[in-house]
Amino acid sequence: MRSFLSMNSLICPLSLPLLPSLARDSQPRLAPQHLVNGRLCKDPPSCGLVSFRLSRFHHPSPVSATSAPNEGTVSVVNFEELLEKDWSFLEMDGVGSDATHCQNVDRILSAGKVEPTSKVLVSFGSEVLVDKLVESSKCQLLLVVHDSLFVLAGIKEKYDRVKCWQGELIYVPEKWAPLDAVFIYFLPALPFTLDQIFGALAKRCLPGARVVISHPEGRQVLDQQRRENPEAVISDLPDETALQKVAAEHSFTVTEFIDETRLYLAVLTFNKS
Repeated sequence: MRSFLSMNSLICPLSLPLLPSLARDSQPRLAPQHLVNGRLCKDPPSCGLVSFRLSRFHHPSPVSATSAPNEGTVSVVNFEELLEKDWSFLEMDGVGSDATHCQNVDRILSAGKVEPTSKVLVSFGSEVLVDKLVESSKCQLLLVVHDSLFVLAGIKEKYDRVKCWQGELIYVPEKWAPLDAVFIYFLPALPFTLDQIFGALAKRCLPGARVVISHPEGRQVLDQQRRENPEAVISDLPDETALQKVAAEHSFTVTEFIDETRLYLAVLTFNKS
């Protein structure tokens, strides 16, 4: 399930009180749907009856919603069927203002060596990472890929120039290629093997492109996140040997590897000409 958020397509036929992740409250989030020309659709381009399910509470009655002028109409939105994962743990509450955490995020971003002409992709980035990247690095293209439509809507609300695409990393359209830097901020949330990931990136990266795989709090915090969020954290961070082996099969070379108590950072360079 994939969709692209552009300046015109971010008009959502739901009022803000019904967008829990944008309101930053403790309510559960809604399932991602296609957002096309201001309309939430299961199978674009047709769009009629759209259904959702909230993860912890039930909305008893359908809600009528009309989109912006010339953007079409959604006749009924019924919050009863689909479920979106809770990604709030990526913000790592309690450590976001910690000096070491902030330094680690800076190290992660520096590893990408982003330049004004760079095309950059971020997969499952935290709000802190995206904020710092926007503020500190000017680039030609910044594309954020995430499973959550509501996380992406929040990013788009803050930074209209940021491109947002809902879906899986390995299916990102090649129209945004070739990429100069890829930040895989939370690899353990991706439902793919390293072989699948590097195979897809090899088709979308420029020679010399840098792929940065990271966790700003290291394996100890990752283990806690996996215990608390087993539906979202589904794998582990690779060790250096495993990473080198798979990366080499797709013309990537590990140029830096750090696996410390409070930081995991692997930097790879694409060598294929």
